[in-house]
Amino acid sequence: MKNLVILVGRIAAAPETRHAGDTEITGFTLVTDRPRLVDGKTVKNEAGYTETLAEFHRVTAFNGLGTSVAKHKRKGDVVEVQGRLHYSKWTDREGVERYAVEIVAEEVLFI
Repeated sequence: MKNLVILVGRIAAAPETRHAGDTEITGFTLVTDRPRLVDGKTVKNEAGYTETLAEFHRVTAFNGLGTSVAKHKRKGDVVEVQGRLHYSKWTDREGVERYAVEIVAEEVLFI
């Protein structure tokens, strides 16, 4: 069994770093594109290019990896992220159960 995610996309906004004790946590949003499909076929625009839909992925990197991303990468930069899916569940202040999914980065390649 394996939990492996590999994404290549653009950073949507400047990475943000916070601290939890001695742990440094850097988060950023990665944007990928996928072709727009209608009836199982890709849709082309008037110029003949395939239309795409953006997907936004929340990525978390810890300690040295996160520090490197925050220091060297900016909005619009292309990166490859390799990591794993992490699911969270919590109850908010109003008592509503909330869910989230993120990619915990094990590698971020600067392209």
